[in-house]
Amino acid sequence: MNKKLLFIFLGFLSLPMLAQKADFASMNFKKADAVAKQYKGASLESLPVLSYNLTNTLTTDVEKYRAIYLWVCTNIENDYYAYVKNKSARNRFAKDSLKLAIWNKDFTKKTFKKLLKEKKTICTGYAYLIKELANLADIKCEIIDGYGRIGNDNIGKLSMLNHSWNAVQLNNKWYLCDATWSSGIYDLNTYEFEFDYNDGYFLTDPNLFVKNHYPINTKWILTETIIPITDFLNGSIVYADAFKKDIIPFQPESLEIKAKLNQEIIFLLMEKHPVDIKNINLEVSSGKYKNVSKPIINRTKEGFLEVKHKFENRGTYDFHIKLNDDYLVTYIIKVKKK
Repeated sequence: MNKKLLFIFLGFLSLPMLAQKADFASMNFKKADAVAKQYKGASLESLPVLSYNLTNTLTTDVEKYRAIYLWVCTNIENDYYAYVKNKSARNRFAKDSLKLAIWNKDFTKKTFKKLLKEKKTICTGYAYLIKELANLADIKCEIIDGYGRIGNDNIGKLSMLNHSWNAVQLNNKWYLCDATWSSGIYDLNTYEFEFDYNDGYFLTDPNLFVKNHYPINTKWILTETIIPITDFLNGSIVYADAFKKDIIPFQPESLEIKAKLNQEIIFLLMEKHPVDIKNINLEVSSGKYKNVSKPIINRTKEGFLEVKHKFENRGTYDFHIKLNDDYLVTYIIKVKKK
């Protein structure tokens, strides 16, 4: 085993020490999920009443938090137009701290009014609602502000603060969740929000979460060692389906990879739950060129999926690893003759 793989493997051995959903593998969330569904459409006029209704029949904090989290993710719409409006204004006032502060204060007020009245919000509203409902149930929960890799934001260079999520304390350990990205997507073709719950952002493994979340206060990364922000900015692009399938891309660590003709490149993925490797595909594209192929895949004794590929032509390629038709991770490969 080479030194770099040995280092990664040793890190892999320490993963169970991290706070993640696997800690509750034996927990059955059926009752909590049923409670969340029972109160579908409930009013936000009284948060204490809503929190009580969602938690009073449940015995453990993790079940109570699960009911709160699922209810928020399946009842609150992501307000895409408010997100675009806020992003545009924040960019416009980026060099004027006074105007930016005034905008943030006014926009925050309007955001929370719209949340309570229309059940539509952006990430700060989701994080606020999760925190309030959890705190009312005597569960410690914090709002974490930071950087999310959304669109072209925070890829290669740092953009403005653009995202908020939650940390929750369960059994004296802190866990990470993102209700905004769990809730669904805004369809730009139909101009409607589509609820599509993604459980991958609930009590997520910090090693996966940091792939597209970076907090202002690095103590909330929650990995064994602090991940440098340069690794976050320059890392591969990891998609929602990697979270849904609980697959962590480990190597290569960088988005951009330089390779030589016919050089074999090895990609390492950690599967938290076994997947059928026959369903893993590679999509390579450059301009109008696009090719989908089946890679050579081995399961290593260290517990990784080892995906191998050679490039037979020079050029710059978008290289996607997919599970069926779902994108897991993307790299940019620059292939030279020598």
